[in-house]
Amino acid sequence: VISKFIEDAKEVEVDAVASHGKVINYAIAEHVENAGVHSGDATLVLPAQKLYCETVRRVKRVTFKIAERLQISGPFNIQFLSKDNRIKVIECNLRASRTFPFVSKTLKADFIELATRVMIGEKVQPKHINLLDIEYVGIKAPMFSFTRLIGADPILGVEMASTGEVATFGDSRHEAILTSMRAAGFKVPDTSVFLCIGPLSAKLQFVESAKNLVQKGYVVYASPGTRDFLAARGVETTLLHKPSSNQQPNIEDFVREGKVDLVINIRDSHADKGSISDGYAIRRSAVDHGVTLITDVKLAKLFVQAITVEARRLAAASGGKLKLRAWDELGA
Repeated sequence: VISKFIEDAKEVEVDAVASHGKVINYAIAEHVENAGVHSGDATLVLPAQKLYCETVRRVKRVTFKIAERLQISGPFNIQFLSKDNRIKVIECNLRASRTFPFVSKTLKADFIELATRVMIGEKVQPKHINLLDIEYVGIKAPMFSFTRLIGADPILGVEMASTGEVATFGDSRHEAILTSMRAAGFKVPDTSVFLCIGPLSAKLQFVESAKNLVQKGYVVYASPGTRDFLAARGVETTLLHKPSSNQQPNIEDFVREGKVDLVINIRDSHADKGSISDGYAIRRSAVDHGVTLITDVKLAKLFVQAITVEARRLAAASGGKLKLRAWDELGA
């Protein structure tokens, strides 16, 4: 068997209901994290905010063809890889997925009821869904129990690790990501952030976010490699040494003493054994001491953008606090 790996691709997810091969209703959502993170651990955004129109058209076209070819009657879910407007099917599940309740709530169209009526032989009409009429964004975020799994590496991959999930809504994806991550147990940092970013591509992606953190007034600590990289691009950070260096100041001490509010650690799968061991020690230390940990660069960028660029506007618009609303207060 020859496998081909596609890197830096977006994952797109479709939930739909069909009758005798004809799609009745469908929803196209996007993952914040790149493909490679299990869909149960991914942060899901609906309506999709960062998909090309052509990508959406191709996903829709393939979804309809699969439903017709398989003569599907009932619920189904398809996961796609998308890169440079080219799409590939990861898998098609002929069942209701875990995202069906989230999709139904967000679009205010009960996909499960539709699927049930189809499966018992009733004739059903499509629910009217116009994405331009939806004046909010829904985000489904995973919840983890790494604190109870002693020694486990709190990293996301192809095997599902989450033990629950939450869904919240906001006027923008920034408001929605803040409320969803807070609901999942993440804490918005008060004063300090530690950065340890391995891959060069991730470092390049995160430069602007690091600038925003500094400009916002956060004390930004960084590992030696990340610090040097950011300094060369005009972003000044404070050095914290890695656990194995036995040098001071050391990240493990700062985490243990409560001097760091957020750890952003992006693993480099091509790093040497020493760097891999240090990465694990940093992640595990954060979890064991109740410090918010983010291990995906796409999610880190969105979260930082929300707490730096958008947080002030969101707070000002709602009297100093994020506005929390019930689901039935959103839209029609």
